[in-house]
Amino acid sequence: QVQLVESGGGLVQAGDSLRLSCAASGRAFSNYAMGWFRQAPGKEREFVAAISWSGGNTYYADSVKGRFTISRVNAKNTVYLQMNSLKPEDTAVYYCAARQTNLLPKRPYEYSYWGQGTQVTVSS
Repeated sequence: QVQLVESGGGLVQAGDSLRLSCAASGRAFSNYAMGWFRQAPGKEREFVAAISWSGGNTYYADSVKGRFTISRVNAKNTVYLQMNSLKPEDTAVYYCAARQTNLLPKRPYEYSYWGQGTQVTVSS
């Protein structure tokens, strides 16, 4: 069992930056691939970024490539999402997710554990 708690969301202006954190508790965080997803009102949950258990591999949605960076510090049981050059269309609830795998899942159903989400609002 893994518990995930996101933090770092807030209200910012277009062009600003935010860093989201996801703290994991439970066993063997370093065995888990981690992902970030987001969900805007009335829309389906969409993939944002994923990082392999070692941190050696990452993958991004085209909509955030070049602006967002996913990273992890296994010694701190934490995964981060650095978001730069934020746009109003990035407004959503952001969720982190975990799955015990050496692959790099990109779909919500591929993840076993989810956090409660943190709201990010970008004003124009």
